[in-house]
Amino acid sequence: MEAFNHLDGRMAPLPMANIDTDQIIPKQFLKTVDRVGLGAGLFYDLRFTPEGRERPDFILNRPEYKGASVLVAGDNFGCGSSREHAPWALMDFGVRCVISTSFADIFYNNCFQNGLLPVVLKPEEVQALMDEAQGGNHLVTVDLAEQTVVSPSGLRFHFDIDPARKHKMQNGLDAIGETLQAAKDIDVYEMRQAISQPWLERA
Repeated sequence: MEAFNHLDGRMAPLPMANIDTDQIIPKQFLKTVDRVGLGAGLFYDLRFTPEGRERPDFILNRPEYKGASVLVAGDNFGCGSSREHAPWALMDFGVRCVISTSFADIFYNNCFQNGLLPVVLKPEEVQALMDEAQGGNHLVTVDLAEQTVVSPSGLRFHFDIDPARKHKMQNGLDAIGETLQAAKDIDVYEMRQAISQPWLERA
């Protein structure tokens, strides 16, 4: 998993509440477990017409928001089904951080397991970022070490994060990576088990 520490990037405003995981990545893109290429299906029904043509008015299709790595979204982002493809699609598209007033619990947890930083701010702070992004100011800084978001105009907002999750994000540790930190201890344990209970090895 790619570590997250400091991000200077372009932000895109998506002032819609209750964006569910089927809107983030529709069901027809769930046939693969390969994370590469899922960005093509991100917000597919919002980005494209039924004929497959780009909707020029959708925020991520507009030239000034191309390459956005920070998404500022409405309340309750990531609700709906528990598909892990949702953070995969966002990251494959280039998004490394989503800012909202709240996230659905399962989506929030999946983000940390995949290196996508979900940031919860107060409604007025999210609105301030929305206003600046819609007004033409796009460059934002997200600093995980300081737990701050700095708006294009210099407004500084603090966010809370569980210390254990912060450590994992900063060190690029998913559940497997975290377990492998104890690889030596695991090897010692297995060796002792093999000596003390050799019949288990034959099972």
